[in-house]
Amino acid sequence: MSDVIRHVLIRGTVQGVGFRYWTRRAATARGLQGWVRNRGRDSVEAVFAGPEQAVAEVIALCRRGPDMARVDSVDEAPAEPDVLDLRKKGERFSELATIGRT
Repeated sequence: MSDVIRHVLIRGTVQGVGFRYWTRRAATARGLQGWVRNRGRDSVEAVFAGPEQAVAEVIALCRRGPDMARVDSVDEAPAEPDVLDLRKKGERFSELATIGRT
């Protein structure tokens, strides 16, 4: 299988429930690269890069989320390699600062 990069937007009760930390752990456990951050009021945005099967597994897990989360929807799309440039220097997978809060 080849490597893929997917951009994902998760909506629901996904902030204040440890979703970013949980996502980072799930991704790094599978050797993925990328990042995760809170976005807006009720969404989390993530990028996953790596073997297609591992990326698909993490996206499937994001459809459930951690115990305290309630996931209403997950949108995913292919992404270009430059989206990985948002990672913190030296990190394979970063937990980024919140953007777009209103």
